[in-house]
Amino acid sequence: MKIFVINGPNLNMLGLREKEHYGSGTYADLTEMISAHASTKNIDVEFYQSNHEGDLVDYIQKAYFEKADGIVINPGAYTHTSVAILDAVKSVKIPTVEVHISKVEEREDFRQVSYVRAACVKTITGEGFGGYLKAIDFLAKEDKQ
Repeated sequence: MKIFVINGPNLNMLGLREKEHYGSGTYADLTEMISAHASTKNIDVEFYQSNHEGDLVDYIQKAYFEKADGIVINPGAYTHTSVAILDAVKSVKIPTVEVHISKVEEREDFRQVSYVRAACVKTITGEGFGGYLKAIDFLAKEDKQ
């Protein structure tokens, strides 16, 4: 099984930004944790992070052409603004789980809207880095059904 883990803007700044929402773990900590978890389940993970919307769209499309079995996506701020990312996820028809480290539903009003959610099979919020592991486990379970 192959899962693409795609992260949007400012997630490369984990450990530095808004620790009250995102904790003190770094992006490297996150990818190491996911890699270790996935390896115990014989899942190949490919990571990508970009601060640029079009690059994220390109990578979602890459998941299609490389025959990914699932996508875990944290679109960051693009969650609340990007129809382009929504359309990309819809077009590839790959089971996708939306993940947010913080509990977005308890944050600012503008964070209550998620465009990408309409194309996702599940959304996980407020679980910290562990939300990514739950997303991978969910996709692995779905793949076996």
